[in-house]
Amino acid sequence: MTDQKTKTGKVYIIGAGPGDAGLITLKAVEALLAVDVVVYDNLVNEELLKFAPSQAKFIYAGKKGGDHTLSQDRINELLVKEARAGNTVARLKGGDPFIFGRGGEEAQILAENNIEFEIIPGVTSAIAVPAYAGIPLTHRGFTSTVAFVTGHEDPTKEKSDIDWSALAKIGTLVFLMGVKNLPQITKELIKNGKAPETPVALIRNGSLPTQQVLVGMLSNIVILAHANDFRPPAILVVGGVVDLRDTLRWFDNKPLFGLGVVITRPERQADDLARLLLEQGANPISFPTIAIEPPDDWGELDKALKQLESYHWLIFTSANGVRFFFERLRQKEKDIRDLKGRKICCIGPATARQIEEKDIKVDMVPDEFIAEGILKSFSALDVRGKRFLLPRAAKARDILPEGLKKMGAMVDVVKTYRTVNSGRKKEEFMTLLEARAVDVITFTSSSTVEKFVEIMGKDFVVPPQVRVACIGPVTASTAKKAGFQVDIEQKEYTMQGLVQALIDYNKQMLS
Repeated sequence: MTDQKTKTGKVYIIGAGPGDAGLITLKAVEALLAVDVVVYDNLVNEELLKFAPSQAKFIYAGKKGGDHTLSQDRINELLVKEARAGNTVARLKGGDPFIFGRGGEEAQILAENNIEFEIIPGVTSAIAVPAYAGIPLTHRGFTSTVAFVTGHEDPTKEKSDIDWSALAKIGTLVFLMGVKNLPQITKELIKNGKAPETPVALIRNGSLPTQQVLVGMLSNIVILAHANDFRPPAILVVGGVVDLRDTLRWFDNKPLFGLGVVITRPERQADDLARLLLEQGANPISFPTIAIEPPDDWGELDKALKQLESYHWLIFTSANGVRFFFERLRQKEKDIRDLKGRKICCIGPATARQIEEKDIKVDMVPDEFIAEGILKSFSALDVRGKRFLLPRAAKARDILPEGLKKMGAMVDVVKTYRTVNSGRKKEEFMTLLEARAVDVITFTSSSTVEKFVEIMGKDFVVPPQVRVACIGPVTASTAKKAGFQVDIEQKEYTMQGLVQALIDYNKQMLS
């Protein structure tokens, strides 16, 4: 962004999809990458905001249950104002902006003010949400007609535009925002000829791991919704295709569906685990307890880099060690050519991938992805007199360097990064617990456990309904020492192994 802008900017009216961040279009992402301002709604997945530049201005304009942060008139004024200031604006709207999204109204205002705009369609919730519930809107065996209807007309209109007699003849009806007026909708459809036993489904939080589906009939869905405290926003599907859900449901049948899993890893490292959890239907909740920072002093590492040629082996025990080592290598005007002749050992496949992505061969990965596994691998070799460089965290177990020294090796341990408290607050986590959003807390290192205890306090007790999962015996031992009951401890010390352990445990609990 520039400080002074003389020309009028541009507004992208973007459909953000129904909730699942993966349903955003490529064109929408391309637009978000280069905007100055993002104006976003309540139903927009905030994960999508990461695509915008970090220096962009983010303005929340959502409305929930009639509570408007900004009125529509105010939003219109805001879009005009920001564009006239020379900004490129993303107007990020849930679903598709032209399907009950007021995108047309906003585009009209921009046109009236001679402001350039572009519409980027999105995946409408009217289609995507039923699909995630296993309900096809058309099917040759059921119906070839479908209609999309607002369940919440403009209250200022003198007369409804909805032709109930015509709608009653259509095979599948999809009502958006239909919970509030559900009694009226069902009454009008039955009154105009729709059979009372017609299958219906209410779908809330569609396409998200918190998705809820309530199935009934036109005659009893109001009673069921009240009994189950089914609140808006939700989509109502009316038609025989709803009966296909039992056969076609795929999303809420995933092995970890709806499981709230807390990730305590550093924010920039949480994505891989979050992605794996989402693939299995879980709801990943980011609560990083640690942050990764450079060491207080580069002296130890700089000294080692000056004499790289003297080492026979480099051992990396984390992806963080790899990242900071190579960043410092470049800063000291060195590169991978200076590693020629050095052998490299990595504690596990994830760390090894970080090395291999730099087109560097990894010579050793132990069968067991812990320090003890590395020692076991080297016990089969003659390391007497060999020099080892171990770039690692400022605070770590000494079992690896001490074990190598006992074998006759010479080991230089150098501080390459440090773990610090993330700064997250106890109150944030307690809010999650009070909302009963947390089913599992995951710990992927001893540091994540220790900093979690720092944040929550030593007197914090994990609620009995919440499980604790640890990535290996070392982390599990730290958690037990902190007073936590470790319920899940996987055999394979990887993110994939952790997710598989959660699946196995969940199956066991459900059986």
